Amino acid sequence: MPRPYVLLSAAVSLDGFLDDTGPERLLLSGPADFDRVDEVRASSDAILVGAGTLRTDNPRLLVNSAERRAARVAGGRPEYPLKVTVSGSGELDPRAQFWHTGGEKVVYTTDEGARRASTLLGGIVGVDVVPTGPGLDWRVLLEHLHDVRGVRRLMVEGGGKVHTQLVREQLADELQLAVAPLFVGQQDAPRLFGPGAYPPGRMRLVETRPVGDVVLVRYVPTAPGTGPLASASDRRWLELACELAELCPPSKTAFSVGAVVVAADGTELARGHSREGGDPVVHAEEAALAKIDPADPRLAAATVYSSLEPCAHRASRPAPCARLILDAGVRRVVTAWREPDTFVTDADGNGLLAAAGAEVVVLPEYADRAEAPNLHLPAR
Repeated sequence: MPRPYVLLSAAVSLDGFLDDTGPERLLLSGPADFDRVDEVRASSDAILVGAGTLRTDNPRLLVNSAERRAARVAGGRPEYPLKVTVSGSGELDPRAQFWHTGGEKVVYTTDEGARRASTLLGGIVGVDVVPTGPGLDWRVLLEHLHDVRGVRRLMVEGGGKVHTQLVREQLADELQLAVAPLFVGQQDAPRLFGPGAYPPGRMRLVETRPVGDVVLVRYVPTAPGTGPLASASDRRWLELACELAELCPPSKTAFSVGAVVVAADGTELARGHSREGGDPVVHAEEAALAKIDPADPRLAAATVYSSLEPCAHRASRPAPCARLILDAGVRRVVTAWREPDTFVTDADGNGLLAAAGAEVVVLPEYADRAEAPNLHLPAR
């Protein structure tokens, strides 16, 4: 399922609150950070907030800088990003500023909520109401934004319930926090994240920097998904596998492939690429698995990421990579590109893996990236 890059953006107090319980919104950021947020908005194709945020904050969600709006138009984009809200009930106030400023808007809701929202918002021009099924389905929402609305970068500005759902469902690609130098300390004040089952392990820090008197902190997730549904981390690790494929010494008789083995908590166990270390016949998955102790208990819950479908047949070594993966105890594989008939006819490493009980996730939107280091090979 191709989908947008999902960036969660929030300002929080030192003790993790989004606001206090007073009648006026607590301003956690200062002018410098508000300008940074405006820049992020201008770089996005769409901005999303939950219906709760519409009710409590009544935001306009605009790009305030005229220069940034002009740059968007000069680049062939709308002056304002698409504005998006989600509501399970469809109970939305047609008087809110959200509907009467900026450009186009879209509401994602349930089948029942769509009937209610269409009635309430029917008189407003430029509002699209989209049902996602009996319940609010984030994956349907993201797929629709990507395929129908052309959104490639989605900025999510809250509230806490929306952030919580996207992180718990492993659909957030990045978290940007502006940490303000104050405490709220009110038990009933809204928090950034609520309780629940979150992905395991630690997120990876990619940036910290001061912005006025707040600190911007950026994290990306690392824990692989589970089962057949691809997570944000699955995409990130598969991108790394494709990058590793570009490191392969060129060959006219073998594919260039990259592979990464990742534990369930997001710890990278090993990486490898074709012909690594001067071995002219070593495969990427083989090179990566050889660096891991076969007795490592983390292998049973690990995921192998390979830019190319693991081979089911090979002449250079006794065991193909699909068999090596199974013998290592790994039962989840994410790959980008199905093996063409260049060297082996009707190769089906994914089928071999699936038949042995492994979960195979194919993300064909990365196929071009995986194929790029192999364009010199004979026609496929």
